[in-house]
Amino acid sequence: MTRAAKCLATLFLAAVMLMLPGCGDSEPALEVDLTRRERLVAPERQKTITYAYLPQYSRTVSFQRHRALLEYLRVTTGLPLHQVFPDTFDEHIKMVQRGEIDISFSNPFVYIQLAELGSTAFAKIVEPTGTPDFSGQIICRSDNPTIRTIEDCRGKRLIAVDPGSAGGFLFPLGLFYDHGIRLDDFAEVEFAQGKQEKVVLAVLAGAYDIGTIRKGTLDVVAGIIDLSDIRVLAETRNYPGWVYSARQGFDPADVGVIAEAMFSLDQANPEHSGILGAAGMSGIIPAHDADYDPIRELAVKVGIR
Repeated sequence: MTRAAKCLATLFLAAVMLMLPGCGDSEPALEVDLTRRERLVAPERQKTITYAYLPQYSRTVSFQRHRALLEYLRVTTGLPLHQVFPDTFDEHIKMVQRGEIDISFSNPFVYIQLAELGSTAFAKIVEPTGTPDFSGQIICRSDNPTIRTIEDCRGKRLIAVDPGSAGGFLFPLGLFYDHGIRLDDFAEVEFAQGKQEKVVLAVLAGAYDIGTIRKGTLDVVAGIIDLSDIRVLAETRNYPGWVYSARQGFDPADVGVIAEAMFSLDQANPEHSGILGAAGMSGIIPAHDADYDPIRELAVKVGIR
C-alpha cells in the first residue's frame, strides 16, 4: 500500500470513530442499588382432588362413563376433581396407598383391600336393575357342544378378568367352589389384565373355553360383537355392589360435600338421568364398611384372603 493510501485509510478510520456514540460527561451514569431486592414467588399450583374408576374397562370407556359425573361433581361442589387412570387393579390399590387417589370407585373386593389400608366407604351405587347388588357370570361360546353345565367346566381353559375382580373372578370362583370345582381343576387359568371386554373377546375367538365376567359386560360389548355367539352358562348370586371410598387422611369435610352431591342425583331428573345412565348406575346411596362383610366371608371361603 502506498503512503497516500495509508493516509487516506487512517483519516477514514478516525472519521468513523468520531461518529460512534460514547459515554461523555453529558450522559449521567446509571446508578444500581444492589441492596434493594425483590423476592420472586412462583404461583402456587392449585391442589386437585383425584378420582379414579377401577380399570375394569379400557381408559376410553372409563373416561366416557364418568366424564359427565365428574363435571357434575365439579360444578356442584366447587371442588377441583380430576380423573386419573390406573392401568391395573394392583396399580389402583398402590396409588391409593401412596395418596395419589383420593376418591376411589371400585368393586367390593378391591374395596376390602383398600379398607385394610385405611380407606373408608361412604357411598355405593344403585345398579340399573334398581338394587345396590350385582352378580358375576360364566360364559362360553354358544356353539361349544362340550359345555352345558358348570360341572362341564372341569378340565377346561378359563380366562377371568383379574385376581382382584369381584364379578369377573371372585363371585364365579365362589360358584365353582359350590360345585366342587377348584382352580387346580382347570386345564389353564389366565387373567385379562383387568379388562372385562378382553374376556368376552378371548372366549369368542376360541382362545379359552370359558370366561368369567360381571353381569352387564355383555351390554357394553353389544355394539362390537354378535351377542348370539356368546352363551351365559351360569350366573352367581347377588353380592354388595360397587363402592366409593376415601383414602386415609383425606379431608372428611370434602368427603361430606362430595357425598351430598352424589346423593342428590335423581333418576327422575332428565339431566341427572343422563349422567347416571352414562356411568352405568341408576343412583348413589350411603354406604358403610359393614355392608361388605359378605365379600370378606366369600374371600375367606375361596382362600384368597
